[in-house]
Formats: sequence, structure tokens, C-alpha cells
Amino acid sequence: MSASTVLWVTLAVFAQESVWNFYDSQVPAELRQYLTSAGLVGLIMGMDNLLGVLIQPWMGFVSDRRARNGRGRWAIVLTGAALASIPFVLIPWTGDLPTLMLCIVAFAATANAFKGVTETLVSDYLSPAHRGKAQGFVKAGVSLTIVVSALISLLVVDRSITLAFALPPVLMLVLLTTSWVFLGRRHSTAVAEAKEEDEPTDFTSPWAVVKDMVRDPSRARALLMLGIFCFAGMWSALRALMTPYGTETLGLSRGAAGGLALPGAVAFLVCVVPLAYASSRLGQIRAIRYGVGLFVVGLLIGFASPTVPGTVASLVVTSIGYATFAVNALVALWDLAPSRHVVGTYTGLYTIASSTGAALGPALLGFTVDMTGWRFMLLDGALFAAITFVVFTRLARRVTPAA
Repeated sequence: MSASTVLWVTLAVFAQESVWNFYDSQVPAELRQYLTSAGLVGLIMGMDNLLGVLIQPWMGFVSDRRARNGRGRWAIVLTGAALASIPFVLIPWTGDLPTLMLCIVAFAATANAFKGVTETLVSDYLSPAHRGKAQGFVKAGVSLTIVVSALISLLVVDRSITLAFALPPVLMLVLLTTSWVFLGRRHSTAVAEAKEEDEPTDFTSPWAVVKDMVRDPSRARALLMLGIFCFAGMWSALRALMTPYGTETLGLSRGAAGGLALPGAVAFLVCVVPLAYASSRLGQIRAIRYGVGLFVVGLLIGFASPTVPGTVASLVVTSIGYATFAVNALVALWDLAPSRHVVGTYTGLYTIASSTGAALGPALLGFTVDMTGWRFMLLDGALFAAITFVVFTRLARRVTPAA
């Protein structure tokens, strides 16, 4: 595995995620200037997930066709980044809600158009045997974007909100251009190597890819999509409801409850690369299955010990379990794709499964908590996660060890 290739691909993904993290951090505050309803703010902030579901599979399919024809995906990435930067920079300059909404929608649409395409670069430059390990470095880089966003918020926002909104897109454009300088000229070589296998390419639209997946006799790809939906939903639910769980069950202040996730974030960052290397030996599906099992164990630890130390230990264990999923799920989906020429489309399908799960998971667990009480939230989550474990257990029986 080429260390320089992994570095530049990681840099490209890091660049775009830096903008998204700052968007999630500061745009709600902009909306609060015009809206008093937290529900409306949350609804608008979740709109980018809906746009991603609609846009990313199509753009992934377009990028697949460009890659197959030897033109590569970089034109989509660089053009999309340049276009997305304009409405992003204009957000703090808006003086009314309609103009702000126009900028938000324009950014979310253009940024989603190249988001999945950038993530697919891993499959262009690295062989299947190395994609899992490379994904570990990519996820570690993505986790560091939270630090970058926090530093900009801490050091710049209070002094100049317009400068704060200008820094992330400038950083994105500089880093993406740097990555393209080192990787773009090698794309034709990567595509030529992929063409040696000459797999089926008679897919005329993303829907043709979906139909092929559904008609697969083994149902392996459909099961993996279901597993991604379930695990993404439970992880999103755990993150969304942990702060109120801390205040209601542990008696913590809002700030202290919000800090419960920090040790888990550190555990994720420390473990993600070693887990990627270990998964390359186990196989992605088996590794995810073990990760889901660890996730369930972590939730049970927290339920058995409803204290601050017990909850912190629970979040550390569940974060390690989620890290196993994070580095392997997309790679496993690429490996199960019927052709290397549709991996961009499969990246979009991954977005559909994960985004839908992330949108519905908190509501499902929240309604369950309404019935059982906050004390049983982690047990409720463990029961739902156990269903995910069953899905990946069945999937592991249907794929080869190499998958």
C-alpha cells in the first residue's frame, strides 16, 4: 500500500469534511436568528441528508461513467467544491431567512454532488486488498475535522463570523487542489489497471444497479444495506440521546452530559487504524459482525452500571465497535459490487442506507424510551443492536471469507 496515495486521498476527504463539520456547528446559530423553534432548525439541518439520498447515487453513477471512460472523477470533485464554496461563504452575509435558506440549499445540493465522489477515490487508487486499511486512515483524518472546526469556532467566530465562514472553504479548495496535483495525473493509470478485469458495465442508470442488487440470489448486498441502515440508526440514536440520558438518568448538568462522548471519540481515533489492519486479515463482514457484538456488550455495560464511570466505559466500548463498522462497511459494499465500474454508485447507495438509518434511528429509540423510561435507554438500544448482529451473522454465512 502506497503511503503517499493514502495520504493524498485522506487529505481530500479531510478537506470536504472540514466544511461539513463547520456547517453542522455554526449554521444552526445562524438559523436561530430567525427561528425560535428548535424543531424547525433541526428539520432544516437534516435537509442535507435528504438531498444526499437524492443526489449522491446519481452523481456516483456519473462519476463511474467518467472513470470508466478514462476522464476520472476529479473534475466533479473540484468543480463541486468551487461551486459549493460560494453559497457557504455568503451564509453570514445574508440579512433575511429566505436568502439564508437559499444559501443553505445551494450549499447542501452542490456539496452533496461531490461528497460521495470524493470518498470513492479510495477505490480508484488502491486495490481491494488495501482499501480497508486505507479507510482506517481516512476515518482517522475525518475525526480530526472536528478539532479543526472547534478551533475555528473558538478562535475566529466571536471576532469575525464572515472570516470564520470563509476559512473552511478556502482550506477545502487548497487541500483538494493539492491532492489533485499529486493524484490527478495518476488517475488514467489507475483506470487502466481497473479495465484489465473488464467486468460487466451494462448499467444504464442507478436504478439498474439497484435492480441488480435486489435480484441477486444470495441477497448479500441487500442484507449489507439493511445492516448499514440498522447500525447507522443505532449509532445516531446513541449520539443524539446521550445528553438527555446523562441529565435524566445520571443527574449531570447539560454541559457535563454533553462531554460524556469525549472519551469514546478518543477511543475511536486511537483504535480506528489498528482495527482497519486487523479487519484486512479477518475480512470486512466478519470484522463488522464482531464490532456489532462489541457494540451490544458496551450498551449492556452501561445499562448494568448507570453511573458516570459505567456510562463512560460503555461509550468507549461502543465507539470501538462502531469504529469497526465505520472502516469496513463501505469497503465491504465495494467488494460485493458486481463491477469495479459501479463503486461510485454503490457509495451513493451507502449514503441512502446510512442517512436513512441516521434519520430514523433517534426517533425509533426515542419512542421506545417514552414507553420504558430513560433508565432503560441503553437496554433498548442493545435490543435493537442485537437485531443488527443477527443481520450481519446471516450475511457472514452468505459471503466468502475474502469479502
